[in-house]
Amino acid sequence: MVVRVDLSEEDVDRIFKALADRTRRDILERAIHREQSVSALAHHYDMSFAAVQKHVAVLERAALVTKERRGREQIVRTNGPTIARAIALLDQYEQLWVDRAVQIDAVLARSDEEGGG
Repeated sequence: MVVRVDLSEEDVDRIFKALADRTRRDILERAIHREQSVSALAHHYDMSFAAVQKHVAVLERAALVTKERRGREQIVRTNGPTIARAIALLDQYEQLWVDRAVQIDAVLARSDEEGGG
């Protein structure tokens, strides 16, 4: 099985780099539940507003979130199409490993039938 998805290798690298950080995963989860301003997000973390802005910028470069200016606020919302493509990629990797496990089971079963086990 070949893993194919509508993402470039650079896109995949940016997504996994963004998701490698606990704070960014939490920000993404909060944005999935409802869009929020960067300042509202910042209240949840023991770090500066600027640090939260940097985390949001990494998520934005990975196209996992988008920001929209509303007055003085920057509203963060998830980018559903990119998240869907990332899920599709992970689903393909999961299927790859399931297929490999099935193949290993088949080899072991043949070995048992042939008296090798």
